[in-house]
Amino acid sequence: MSSRRFTAEEALLLFFDSDAEEEISEIEDLSDAEDNDIDDPDFQFSDDEEDSEDESAVVSPSDENLGMEQSSSTEGTWASKDGNIKWSTSPHQSRGRLSSSNIIKMTPGPTRFAVTRVDDIQSAFQLFISQPIERIILDMTNLEGRRVFQEKWKSLDQTDLNAYIGILILAGVYRSKGEATSSLWNEENGRPIFRATMSLETFHMISRVIRFDNRDTRVGRRESDKLAAIRDVWDKWVEILPLLYNPGPHVTVDERLVPFRGRCPFRQYMPNKPAKYGIKIWAACDAKSSYAWKMQVYTGKSPGGAPEKNQGMRVVLEMSEGLQGHNITCDNFFTSYRLGEELQKRKLTMLGTVRRNKPELPSEILKIQGRPMHSSIFAFTEKATVVSYCPKRNKNVLVMSTMHTDASLSTRDDMKPQMILDYNSTKGGVDNLDKVTATYSCQRKTARWPMAIFFNIVDVSAYNAYVLWSEINQEWNAGKLYRRRLFLEELGKALITPKIQRRARPARSPAAAAVIEKIKFRTSNQFAMDPVDTDVKKRKRCQVCPSRDDSKTSTSCVKCKNFICRKHTVTFCPSCGEH
Repeated sequence: MSSRRFTAEEALLLFFDSDAEEEISEIEDLSDAEDNDIDDPDFQFSDDEEDSEDESAVVSPSDENLGMEQSSSTEGTWASKDGNIKWSTSPHQSRGRLSSSNIIKMTPGPTRFAVTRVDDIQSAFQLFISQPIERIILDMTNLEGRRVFQEKWKSLDQTDLNAYIGILILAGVYRSKGEATSSLWNEENGRPIFRATMSLETFHMISRVIRFDNRDTRVGRRESDKLAAIRDVWDKWVEILPLLYNPGPHVTVDERLVPFRGRCPFRQYMPNKPAKYGIKIWAACDAKSSYAWKMQVYTGKSPGGAPEKNQGMRVVLEMSEGLQGHNITCDNFFTSYRLGEELQKRKLTMLGTVRRNKPELPSEILKIQGRPMHSSIFAFTEKATVVSYCPKRNKNVLVMSTMHTDASLSTRDDMKPQMILDYNSTKGGVDNLDKVTATYSCQRKTARWPMAIFFNIVDVSAYNAYVLWSEINQEWNAGKLYRRRLFLEELGKALITPKIQRRARPARSPAAAAVIEKIKFRTSNQFAMDPVDTDVKKRKRCQVCPSRDDSKTSTSCVKCKNFICRKHTVTFCPSCGEH
């Protein structure tokens, strides 16, 4: 086998463009450390660094404030409960305030591959719902449609599928995910844009037969893979996610719950989540933008297999593959001393709350009897730091970090350790993703769990596309507080417009007919004002610049149609000039 290693650009081009294959608060009272989830109603995720001035200020361990807050018994060394680790009460002199592992080699934000392919809002979304995924859905849906409706079924194409997804997105924008479809298509009380796109009967037919695999061969595949009904689409989708965006210095790993109460062999009950029942998904998100960088559906233990051990560590290690120099923030379900060691081998650091029953913790740091409020006790090894902080009397919270190496405290009134402030500012990546996708969710009531996963794919893809678009076009609707709603509304309309344009029969409803005429008139005027060949709008490499510069442009020569960048643009391109 050849040992040649592909560059990142080659790998991306192979994935997207190859047609030979099958064409991505704060901490409050955490004394109940046995909970897998951290419920923090006061936490508000924000892209701003609101507390950068006052909360980031730290106090050296030599300051007298620290001496007042630390217990007098914190001198010397402590042994862990299992006796395998020796903790020191003072930081190691050879280490700085922060770990030297946090050196990121990738540039945070949209990748160059994404930037060169995002021309409009629709193109940003279709980077995620790519042509290979559309082809699988169309082939399997048409196969099921012919089986169910026989001669009555009219084969779907890409325009039909985009229109169906566009209707789902618009229903989410209008906060109609719980509203009956008959109400959405109602002539008096509904939205005319739905009737203008397709009939209610057509929407119901597509919803009934949309499939993501061949059901005739599913039984054999399901014996070894519980996710067989949507495995191909899911795998292609999650492969795309890390190729389009590089996360910042902090990545949050946590669990999500896609609401679903129907029959599902791996449905989970999570009492701390709002939906309680649903499909659990492990997720790794950028802590600042909440871009979903990697996801994995939890399907439970394998048939006849034993329960998984060290599941939290396995999830974090798999979710962080491909990262280097980043910090991983997680909750007490995942955090452990061994996980910190494994991440350090990959040049990653860890920050998270830790359960009281962990054997690697010393007994001395768990004591809370008689400790004053807002006091902190630190313990150190060469690889990790742990702090016990008392937010109130007889309550404490434990945080472990391989990123922090000293006993820094903030100058706030509550004297919170810097470790806890950093945890508060980076723990919300996945929770914020849940919040924003639930606000304008396209989910509809369904009895089929693959559809619930598909709705989640559309929701997350639309949010990720918004992150890409807003970072590439930072001036777009700048200053507006409802930019994402505008993005989703424009995306939904862009997806349904081709379907409306080719509609042959006039709409019966006057309101729907008016929508059709308005869209057709706007489109015809746009072509009249900008009569440019659609091929010229594509972006390709400049034919004059060296190939190593990879300079992309949408401008072409009027004579030979070769693409040339702005730097080389004159009245004619150099290859057509008169010598």
